[in-house]
Amino acid sequence: MATRAHDRPEPVQEFFSIGEVCELTELKPHVLRYWESQFRFLSPAKNRSGNRVYSRREIELVVLVKHLLYEEKYTIDGARQKLDDERKGGGLKLAARAGLDLESIRLVERELKQIAALLAGDGA
Repeated sequence: MATRAHDRPEPVQEFFSIGEVCELTELKPHVLRYWESQFRFLSPAKNRSGNRVYSRREIELVVLVKHLLYEEKYTIDGARQKLDDERKGGGLKLAARAGLDLESIRLVERELKQIAALLAGDGA
């Protein structure tokens, strides 16, 4: 039996452009570039054209940095120290995943509020 194209699983995207990361994280490119200069673990590879390509792990770390800076109100130095402590304790991967989970929940909450406002006729 022949396999049809739509029966095959979609390939999992492993690398993302800076534009895609900006869209996923709701951050501006200059913010990501600045964070690269401040957090040594954020060092995306460059493709043949010289454009940044972020791995899934780096996106998780970007979301964690965003959470620490914007939600928990850490300074850059404080966030860097917190992440170094997590790394030394072996908990950086778990912390990054937890940050991604929190960001996902916030996005869903925001979308639900927009839907509720549309249903209520507020148009917001």
